[in-house]
This record gives sequence, C-alpha cells and structure tokens, in this order.
Amino acid sequence: MNEFRIIKNFKSFIFTCNDVLDNFPKKEKVLRDKLQSTCYDILELLELANISDEKAELQKKIISKISMLDFYLEISFKRKYICEKQCKNMSDLLLNVTKMMYGWIKNGV
Repeated sequence: MNEFRIIKNFKSFIFTCNDVLDNFPKKEKVLRDKLQSTCYDILELLELANISDEKAELQKKIISKISMLDFYLEISFKRKYICEKQCKNMSDLLLNVTKMMYGWIKNGV
C-alpha cells in the first residue's frame, strides 16, 4: 500500500513519542495523556484529510494541533521530563511534518 508521506512521517513521530512517554513520571499523567491523545488526533485528521473533499478546514485543525504538540514538548523539556537530545529529535520530526503540511496547503493537493 502506497501510504501518504505525511502520515508515514507522523507515524514515525508517534513511535518516537511513545518511547519517550514511557519514561515520564507517573505524576505527569495529564501531560503524558495530552501528548499521546493529540498525536492520535492528528493522525486521525491526517487520514481524514487525505480522503476528504473538504481538506482546508481539516488542514487548519492539524496545524493547530501540531502547535499544541510543540507546546507540550516545550513544557516537557522545561520540566526536565525529556532531555535536550530527545526534544531536538522530536522537534525535528515535528518540524518536518509541519513543513509538509504547509506544502500540502500551499499546493492545494
């Protein structure tokens, strides 16, 4: 199956994120759950936008949720739940997906 490249890259982000979330402190259940649920929400929206005729609104929601993920990562780093290397790696993966999203929006594909 030829998978949409943004989805493939975002799945890679999710796998990396899940590995990192395993080491979150138990007291940070809310932040961990928000990170995880936002990831799955974005994946669901990507799948839906890929097959939908009304892509524009879904794409805006995806960009918004990606911004929230970035914020959750920032909080995680500032609270020292993730190290600088993990934060950079995850941010790079997220930046790649974000660039692809803006390209998708710009090209109107």
